[in-house]
Amino acid sequence: MWLVSLALRRPYTVVIIALLIFIFGTAAIVTTPTDILPEINIPMVSVIWTYNGLDADAMSKRIVGICERALSTTVNNIKSTESQSYTHAARMGMNSLCTSHTWR
Repeated sequence: MWLVSLALRRPYTVVIIALLIFIFGTAAIVTTPTDILPEINIPMVSVIWTYNGLDADAMSKRIVGICERALSTTVNNIKSTESQSYTHAARMGMNSLCTSHTWR
């Protein structure tokens, strides 16, 4: 209610404040740097498997262990590998020291 009474008592002040907010807002939008597709480098690969009928221990031995060995011998510059096995699912993540991708 006080805002309406202020606008009625001092209309020019309210108009000037609204214009200043508009001008500063437009200037902030124009001068703020934005990038639609920033270049990012996330050296992390995550592999997820689902297999019905296997408990976590069998999933770890039959699928995750074999894939960990295969990926660690075929992929270079692996910094660390971690895996988590659940009932019916498993996840493995690898951190790489240096990755480079060529996008075409």
